[in-house]
Amino acid sequence: MSETIAFIGLGAMGLPMASNLVRKSFSVVGFDLDQGKLDKLVALGARPAGDVTSAVRDATVVITMLPAPPQVREVILGGAGILAGLRPGSLVIDMSTVDPQTTDTVAAACLEKGIAFVDAPVGRLVSHAERGESLFMVGASDEGFARAEPMLNAMGTTVHRCGPEGAGTRMKIVNNYLAVIGAQLTAEAILLGTKLGLPVDVMKAVSGGTTATNGQFQINFATKVLKGDTAPGFTIDLAHKDLMLALTAAAQQRLGLPVGLAAAGALGAARGGAYAQRDFSALLDYACDLAGVTPPRLPD
Repeated sequence: MSETIAFIGLGAMGLPMASNLVRKSFSVVGFDLDQGKLDKLVALGARPAGDVTSAVRDATVVITMLPAPPQVREVILGGAGILAGLRPGSLVIDMSTVDPQTTDTVAAACLEKGIAFVDAPVGRLVSHAERGESLFMVGASDEGFARAEPMLNAMGTTVHRCGPEGAGTRMKIVNNYLAVIGAQLTAEAILLGTKLGLPVDVMKAVSGGTTATNGQFQINFATKVLKGDTAPGFTIDLAHKDLMLALTAAAQQRLGLPVGLAAAGALGAARGGAYAQRDFSALLDYACDLAGVTPPRLPD
């Protein structure tokens, strides 16, 4: 536990990740623009920082969990960013979901300064992160992976090494493409079944025993929107952002993803109003609102 970790970005996923590091006796310095989030981490035993520069001053490892590519570039590459104050021989682990070009640019900048870089975006839900059961998709060199692995194991239960630097980001784009489209598909299927008079618990049980089963219906929807909870773990706004990352990557590879384009239209409409900051399982409630159907709920 000799590493001093600066953890930057204490949002819905970042706070439980950093909290698990503190609970596992890692030395953590936290920073977030939301003072309330930072206070929660400090209450567990972390040290607070007032800005990125002070957060990384004594750090040997920096972990970032940020919302989108612009924030990642600014926080890591900016004039007052991580690389401006981090010493050679340190390690940067970015757990954000971004485009491959951002990851590749950041990785190259780190390596140029003698700083190891690992991309380790996260799979599973906020509830998993809170229990220390996250999954990580990792892009790293052999040395970077060996150094990052103990910290990843402290925050999760499953670590997949996907390849060299950048491979984790690319795998996350594919994973979230499936997850987001699955959420939209599940919302439409439940809406159809509800309109046809089927109880949602029956739909869940039957589809759970066939090849139609999916984690959105069986896990995410079942514990969130179908229980009346649409507080954001992963917002519709962020789901749309991740879907667009996949569609952009596909366009750059001259690939057509027609199902993804259709889903992007649905999520784009949903994020245009009050649903933008709700959990992405609330795509069900949005679809029901459009159809004039009372959103179904699982029985207690």
